[in-house]
Amino acid sequence: MLPLGFAAFLAFGSVLVLVGANQAALARDLALDLSRTGLLGSTLVLGIGIGVVGAGPLVDRYARRPLWIVSMGSAAVALLGVAPDMEYPRLLAQLLAVGIGIGLYDTLISTVVVEHFRERAARPMSVVHSAATLGAMLGSPLAAWLAASHGWAASFHAAGVAHLLLGAAGFAVALPSPARALARGSTQPAAPNAAGAAGSLFSPAFAPFALASFGYVGIESAVTVFAVPYASQAHGLDAARGLASISAFWLGLFAGRLAPAALPFAPDARWIAAGGAAGAAALALGGAVPSPELVFGAVGLALGCVYPLAVALVGQRFPDARGMATGLTAGAGALGGFVVPWLHGAIGDRFGVNTAVATLSLWSLLVGCAALLARRPSPQRVR
Repeated sequence: MLPLGFAAFLAFGSVLVLVGANQAALARDLALDLSRTGLLGSTLVLGIGIGVVGAGPLVDRYARRPLWIVSMGSAAVALLGVAPDMEYPRLLAQLLAVGIGIGLYDTLISTVVVEHFRERAARPMSVVHSAATLGAMLGSPLAAWLAASHGWAASFHAAGVAHLLLGAAGFAVALPSPARALARGSTQPAAPNAAGAAGSLFSPAFAPFALASFGYVGIESAVTVFAVPYASQAHGLDAARGLASISAFWLGLFAGRLAPAALPFAPDARWIAAGGAAGAAALALGGAVPSPELVFGAVGLALGCVYPLAVALVGQRFPDARGMATGLTAGAGALGGFVVPWLHGAIGDRFGVNTAVATLSLWSLLVGCAALLARRPSPQRVR
């Protein structure tokens, strides 16, 4: 399952940068300002949120292979349905559907990793999620190359074909059964304490993970969407430098996610706190640095550990509802990915894109503060 999950997150990452990599062409063809451009990225992440949250209870209870096929198939159909002559509302609808599809398998893969590795899940989770950063890093120049030859919609279609192939690969790979599937012929969950575990997800103990995920994904989405206009409007550089900034950001995330996997000990929430503080400094001071690639690369390196560690740690803290825990954490991130690009697009239209990017440092501070709260003793013992 891990090699297939790694490949799936490669495709996941390539989808995350499609709007940012094609920003100039989309803005030209659809006459978009920064706020409407930000809404495209926000809508994709909103779909991811719907998918990851909806998948949580399903992954905890039902067979995984049908969920895999549905998620890959729906993402592929939505990506292949993108057309260069579609209206703005139709593109929003397509991106929402894409997000729902890829969100489903995000939760599925994360849950399987936590189930298999349990308290040792932080490092393998970082490795698997590093594939998303690698896919985004490579996806940006690939999307630009396809757009130059076949138009901006071609990169969406290529991602659709990749998801069709991944869906087919799911038939050849053993997908483990849920740890707490419904008993055959019974209408009640096999685990008697599942309801209580689910209820505890809405306790204060869950809030730090949700806040960290909210802030991180918001920054990730906003940086990806606004890198091209940031390079051109704030630094007077061409679109190629903006695309290079996207790749630099995701390269930094890739390195930041692999770093915890190389440690001789299991990393904890202190890594998230340190990353949030370092990311805030890079974003706040980045306007004084002439190279946007350097700024965004540093932000990515600082924040790379945040998301996989948050998902792994929340799965350990709530072992009786791992699918729901990882799904809701990812859902909180998707909410941040919806709110932050839209909000900072409006800030950019009013005060300039440099201000829009610099004020993302506030969300990075939120990530660090939330991680300090997450260090409180766990209310449940990991089995």
